[in-house]
Amino acid sequence: MPRPPRLPDDELAAALASLPRWSGDGDGLRRTVELPSFRDAVAAIVAIADVAEEMDHHPDVDLRWRTLHLTLVSHSAGGVSELDLELARRIDALLP
Repeated sequence: MPRPPRLPDDELAAALASLPRWSGDGDGLRRTVELPSFRDAVAAIVAIADVAEEMDHHPDVDLRWRTLHLTLVSHSAGGVSELDLELARRIDALLP
């Protein structure tokens, strides 16, 4: 299945306006979220992993105690693609 191309800067800026929890640029989308406990953070990673596997598109996840740092980028596209936006939307549906 072909991967979507890197989004032009104007399309990405418009998309980020509808994703207020995310920041970033053409090189990656980023979100940090603090969960109530370490176990909650690990459970969030498992939920994100389920979505990522379903999409065959995997985020970079950094867990620091109860804080998750998430980065989305389509390496095959050389930057942010529609897949990253869709994964961001799906992660937002999972997390507070």
